[in-house]
Amino acid sequence: MFTPKYPAPDTAPAPTVYPATPLVPTADTTVTPDPVAPATPAPAPTAPTRPTVQLTPGALIAVAAGGTAVVLVVGTVLVSMLLAVAITAVSVAVCAVVLRSLLNTRH
Repeated sequence: MFTPKYPAPDTAPAPTVYPATPLVPTADTTVTPDPVAPATPAPAPTAPTRPTVQLTPGALIAVAAGGTAVVLVVGTVLVSMLLAVAITAVSVAVCAVVLRSLLNTRH
């Protein structure tokens, strides 16, 4: 789990090794340069088209009202859960006091 995970090694071909001494052409060999084609510029990359979201003043007010409603609902749920826990704790404490008083009056 804590051991590092290394990526798979590259599958690139091994580099070509050239001889240490340069080759000298002999007098009977003629070297003709290869014709080079003119370089054509690569086409410019185009950005992907995405739908644009434009908020009108009415939509902005609707988003703000929706956010406010979500905050109020979540707050109400959290407060009610806290209230339920508090009521449960108080009722358990009352039960403990009643049981203690019942057991003490028996002795």
